[in-house]
Amino acid sequence: MRLLLVEDDDMIGAAAREGLRQEGHAVDWVRDGAQAEAAAANGVYDLLLLDLGLPRRDGLAVLRSLRAKGHEVPVLIITARDAVSDRVAGLDAGADDYLVKPFDLDELCARVRAVLRRRAGRSSAVLRVGELEVDTAARHVRWKGHDVALSAREYALLEALADRPGAFLSRAQLEERLYGWEEEVASNAVEVHIHALRRKLDPALIRNVRGLGYSLARDG
Repeated sequence: MRLLLVEDDDMIGAAAREGLRQEGHAVDWVRDGAQAEAAAANGVYDLLLLDLGLPRRDGLAVLRSLRAKGHEVPVLIITARDAVSDRVAGLDAGADDYLVKPFDLDELCARVRAVLRRRAGRSSAVLRVGELEVDTAARHVRWKGHDVALSAREYALLEALADRPGAFLSRAQLEERLYGWEEEVASNAVEVHIHALRRKLDPALIRNVRGLGYSLARDG
């Protein structure tokens, strides 16, 4: 998933970005409210992790502005403001969840997964497509009853396809899901990962149609 992290504390931001990247997410990091609103307006993000006490513009004002403009990106507030009134204000402004600092990285990752599941209308962490099972909590893949070892990029790509079986995702869309701003992307990166997935799973599992992109077969 492509995430936008909005955090002005360098230590917290670096730790959160690294933890989320290890989960297979592409993470872009900005440090003030004005940058956050401009970046979020692009509409490429699956989730916004938003601090409230930000330079230039308060996080709550950013959230209210995005919702007023019709942006429906899921928002997880991460903040040191722990008063009940602050939580109520954040949730009423349109946040999907609220996490108080200091937080454990495992809990942060779990809340990200939970918000994304709810927005996708799923109650289970496991994506099932035919004989393919993708456990998004454990980051574990089974194919025809057997465990399959994947690299972080291979897993992230497979999860993106399994989240929308039958739908075609272009190479550009997949690159957006896999890589953040500061990460170099080789011209054939997606093709290399697709080749590896077909080899480890089944050549017929992932279809490619010129001009449309890649799609996971609905029947797995």
